[in-house]
Amino acid sequence: MSLATLLVFALVALVAIATPGPTVLLALANGSRYGVRRSVPGMLGAVASDFVLVGAVALGLGALLAASEFWFSVVKWVGAAYLAWLGVRLLRSQGGLDLSQAGGAEGVTARSVFAKSFLVAVTNPKGYLFCSALLPQFIDANAPQWPQYAAIAVVFAGLDFAVMLAYAIVGAKAVQLLHRRAVLWLDRCCGGALLALAGSLAFYRRSA
Repeated sequence: MSLATLLVFALVALVAIATPGPTVLLALANGSRYGVRRSVPGMLGAVASDFVLVGAVALGLGALLAASEFWFSVVKWVGAAYLAWLGVRLLRSQGGLDLSQAGGAEGVTARSVFAKSFLVAVTNPKGYLFCSALLPQFIDANAPQWPQYAAIAVVFAGLDFAVMLAYAIVGAKAVQLLHRRAVLWLDRCCGGALLALAGSLAFYRRSA
């Protein structure tokens, strides 16, 4: 894989990642509720899922989802149910604590923030199908493939982290300006968006 090919992939991946999706919405909500520093575990969870996703595509699991209606449906409904659960929780939220006083919501652990983002990303079949269609176009079939997939995974994860960090900063700045009311409205907006994404995932078909 040449440097030019990797740069083209980075540009395509950046456009896809920057488009608001479940993980960036979680980063925005986490930034508003817990601050940027306490949102980092969620970003790391999404980054971990990126390596799982690229590894799965390299192993052919993305092609399996594209070919198997059963396994595609299993992943799809698990992902849709989890997104809906997160969306409802955000809609029912009463807003986070004032970050200037508490430094984030009580009872929230780094492990739980990590797990939420990881599970949201790893149970989204769209990601597997998208990467299964996209990644092979940047792989040189005449060269060892695993180093190429490793390079793609590092670039993809780095861009993903940078975009989520930007969203978390926006959420945290909104809280600093508007305090609790901003958290409440951001929770409502992110919750509604996650429910909408859950609905779109529920009606998503392999042929799409």
